[in-house]
Amino acid sequence: MTRQQRWTAEQIPDQTKRVFLVTGANSGLGLATTRAIVRRGGHVILAVRDVEKGRRAVADITAGRPGADLKVRRLDLADLDSVRTFAEQVHADHPRLDVLVNNAGVMAPPRRLSAQGHELQFAGNHLGHFALTGLLLDLLADGNDPRVVTVTSTNHRQGRLFLDDLTGERSYSPMGFYNQSKFANAVFGRELHRRLTGAGSPVRSLLAHPGYTATRLQTSAPVGLVKLVFGRLLIPLAQSPDRGALPQLYAATDPSAQSGEFIGPNGPAELRGAPTRVRLSPAAADAETGRRLWEVSQRLTEVRYLSSD
Repeated sequence: MTRQQRWTAEQIPDQTKRVFLVTGANSGLGLATTRAIVRRGGHVILAVRDVEKGRRAVADITAGRPGADLKVRRLDLADLDSVRTFAEQVHADHPRLDVLVNNAGVMAPPRRLSAQGHELQFAGNHLGHFALTGLLLDLLADGNDPRVVTVTSTNHRQGRLFLDDLTGERSYSPMGFYNQSKFANAVFGRELHRRLTGAGSPVRSLLAHPGYTATRLQTSAPVGLVKLVFGRLLIPLAQSPDRGALPQLYAATDPSAQSGEFIGPNGPAELRGAPTRVRLSPAAADAETGRRLWEVSQRLTEVRYLSSD
């Protein structure tokens, strides 16, 4: 068994003086990621939609670790105005950013549109993170071993881009559009790697997925059969958030993690286990798909960065 396959949170190097930003940090994988980073001395900006829940998360963490270096900031990833306001606040507070963990997500809700008229899952899971990354890239470029970790899912392998119906106006399936958003995460992480490398940037772009993990993702938004299956029937098979967060923690902190890698669990069907390098679907790795998604994302967010030229 390789060192990577045996990797646990106890192997996270000292993170003192490093600045992390974790989206969706008040619960589930985001909270588990924040706890693990704080234990190793890192400063974490908790980017949360509900500030009060973020403050409760901070109180819970500091109860067991007084003096933990944490800051709560409001961010609604589905609202691009909120993303821009948040990025301005981060710039005002920090001269650099070392790691951005694009973790937050919503799963299989009824069809809804964002403030800017985009389908909610594509808006919150992909477009918000695309814009946030671009708006903070200058701070990351000044960081210490800077990284962007984008959290996707094994569901990206069932996803595709509905470029002729991104809002789901003609046809909407909660899981179909969830799979699309996770496919977009995977395509974005790989295309970001390609463009950062081409630009000679010091920033690494990595992808991670948690396997099947018990979080609020399966219960807070899904309805009907999806909620029954993922939020109730399969929950006994799920691993804990602390275990599910290991792939993204490895991607965010381990010195041997390389830009362009995809990290997930090493168990059967990648449902659970220790972090290891896993396969990105050929469709998500396709350069032309990456170029098309990038162009669409720039147009819809009005955030432009890292030209492919």
